[in-house]
Amino acid sequence: MKRFRKRLLKALSYPDVNIKKTYKIYRKVQKVVHPYFKPLYNLLDHKIIVASREIPVRIFRPENQEIPRVLIFFHGGGWVTGDIDSYTNVCAKMADQTNHTVISVDYLLAPENPFPAGIEECYHVARELSLRYDLLQCSPKDITLIGDSAGGNLAAAVSLMARDRGEFLPPRQILIYPATYIDHSPSSPFPSIRENGTDYILTAKRIQDYMDLYVQREEDRNNPYAAPLLAKDLSNQPQTLIITAEFDPLRDEGEAYGIRLRESGNDVRIYRMKDAVHGFFSLAWNTEHLITCYKVINSFLDGSTLST
Repeated sequence: MKRFRKRLLKALSYPDVNIKKTYKIYRKVQKVVHPYFKPLYNLLDHKIIVASREIPVRIFRPENQEIPRVLIFFHGGGWVTGDIDSYTNVCAKMADQTNHTVISVDYLLAPENPFPAGIEECYHVARELSLRYDLLQCSPKDITLIGDSAGGNLAAAVSLMARDRGEFLPPRQILIYPATYIDHSPSSPFPSIRENGTDYILTAKRIQDYMDLYVQREEDRNNPYAAPLLAKDLSNQPQTLIITAEFDPLRDEGEAYGIRLRESGNDVRIYRMKDAVHGFFSLAWNTEHLITCYKVINSFLDGSTLST
């Protein structure tokens, strides 16, 4: 990483604010940084009804889609910030770059709705869409779960939950710099927490604050649906692509999850984005990292060979 860029990132990482007290401000900042602009084509807002809750989803259809294929997307934001508006531009780009219909899920956020509220909503949306694939005019084998950061955590957890409940099983999942572990303190077993945990905007302390807001009950901290790497059994999981960032505190736990999935007999591809920091996937402009990221994603979706 170039010296100037590294110094700039370090400056933006301080002071390390208390997310537990300022998460509402962060939500407002996200709406400014990622303003909602309605795309010029094929966007539909819909609601999926589960029990008494109507779960909003936003559907993005690419203009020239010959074979209907679907990405069910769970947004990042530490389970605390983010929504379908702040990720609309990301999802429009995703639909365009992958030629997939993207369905973005507006799940409940912590701390008002702590674990397992958000994951349950993600599960029920994925279940409904997977079992009623006729509504999407696609084959069930053409549905893929995808999420970035906290959304990657949710995608992995939905796949575990789907296997355990036996109602459906996604054929593929794409986890972009996912959070998979519960501990992001200096005592974490993963070196990237210490190596990358202070100077690259997303600090280890912020991650731990987000996790504490999301998983509020002590008895839930060992639940694999909150931290998938804690699962004792990782067999019978979808074909998986994991993309990590070289200078991300979450790098090692994401890659460790991929290794454990592979050791459990699953088809797994792991790609580390060189010289990248956490958050590159949701940037508004086309960076070299984002261009490469979509090449890797499309290679995975098309079943092509990918270097790991």
